[in-house]
Amino acid sequence: MNLPRILFVCVENSNRSQMAEGFARMLGEGKIEAHSSGSRPSGKVNPRAIQFMAEMGYNLGTHTSKGLDTFNGTPVEVAVTMGCGDSCPMVNAKRREEWQIPDPKELPDEGFRQIRDLIRDKVKALLDSI
Repeated sequence: MNLPRILFVCVENSNRSQMAEGFARMLGEGKIEAHSSGSRPSGKVNPRAIQFMAEMGYNLGTHTSKGLDTFNGTPVEVAVTMGCGDSCPMVNAKRREEWQIPDPKELPDEGFRQIRDLIRDKVKALLDSI
């Protein structure tokens, strides 16, 4: 059985899209296939994203920062973009959503947690709609 594939895309693939992928894997286990990538990947997952996802019981430390070229032409059910602009059309998606979520990398800890929780809530709503 092929599960619906969701791709979360941000610029660096080090914070927002990584956390979204993590929440989708946690909340949609057995129902969807979650991936993430970046339009200009940083090459690493932000240690703070790892720290704040660990608070939610998810090990983001096993993830790697990947570029969009990994998914070029691979069909996905839903592509969720977070600020990557013109680089995202290379994703073949049946449905697209743009989430206006600021990059938390420069925020203080509480602000980072607020972005994390916003992403969790948006992922829950997305999974409910599939």
